[in-house]
Amino acid sequence: MKVHILDDWFDTLRGLPCFQRLDGHDVTVWTDHLDDEAALAERLHEAEALVLFRERTAITRSLLARLPKLRLISQRGVYPHVDVQACSDLGILFCSNTSAALPSYAAAELTLGLMLAGMRQIPQQMASVKAGQWQMGVGKTLRGRQVGLYGYGKIGKVVADYAKALGMRVVWWASEQGRERARADGRQIAASRADFFSSSDVVSLHLRLTPETRGLVRAADLAAMQPGALLINTSRAGLIEPGALLEALNAGRPGMAAIDVFDQEPLQKADDPLLAHPRLIATPHIGFVTEDEFDMQFADVFDQINAFDQGAPLHMVNPEAWSQGSLAALRH
Repeated sequence: MKVHILDDWFDTLRGLPCFQRLDGHDVTVWTDHLDDEAALAERLHEAEALVLFRERTAITRSLLARLPKLRLISQRGVYPHVDVQACSDLGILFCSNTSAALPSYAAAELTLGLMLAGMRQIPQQMASVKAGQWQMGVGKTLRGRQVGLYGYGKIGKVVADYAKALGMRVVWWASEQGRERARADGRQIAASRADFFSSSDVVSLHLRLTPETRGLVRAADLAAMQPGALLINTSRAGLIEPGALLEALNAGRPGMAAIDVFDQEPLQKADDPLLAHPRLIATPHIGFVTEDEFDMQFADVFDQINAFDQGAPLHMVNPEAWSQGSLAALRH
């Protein structure tokens, strides 16, 4: 099959062990990003299978309509960027493993790194000493402080273990079902949503972005946080009400934020008001960007391509597209 891989910005995948799973396919790897739909359609005109690099490119109906040979889209994780109905209407199978057995340890580790960076002022202290000004302020010890984890999932549980190893108190908030699972596991649940935000020295978000969770964290939640508290978001920017984080930082509650995700990505405007805020620590969506994580994730993605090619597709999101019959016949 002619397989095209989008948005591998640092040409990482070809050097990973999992890439050998594509042996026998005609593979093209694109290491840049195209926003222009016409140019992207021309680039992918011969593609039979398309590999997505997380959510870096939106897959719209109009784009799919320009790709007459496309039979399969393969990725891993959630898919707010993919028009699944359009895939089905056009006879394109969409496969995505959304229930991986292992958590993203890379994302959990970055969360811990941002927690340390924020509470100990590591980026600011580094900038100060490099500028010849020595120390610039006084940070906070993590031991004995409270971290509030919003979302009772795999990554949050790993972050909880890291926090406990540092001697922190861990409290949880989540959906009603999530809180019930946490109680059953013997976890400490905050007395209320308001108490969760107001009593935590660090609040870290660990939720999937769905229609139900979009804008879940509101301006009022952030305003309830302590002036010395830190908000961490390594999940999705859309979890926070639009504009609320910038407004909160300007108001001084919370006093700091450390984020890995933005409403617009890639964000390449140094003067963006949020990005340039003096009390914001930012990383460019690198929570999952490690060689180990890529090899684990794309092994799944490439296995889905091989399974499709062998007539036994895995992790079908729109099985109706497959059940229509031969996709090759449909598309040709």
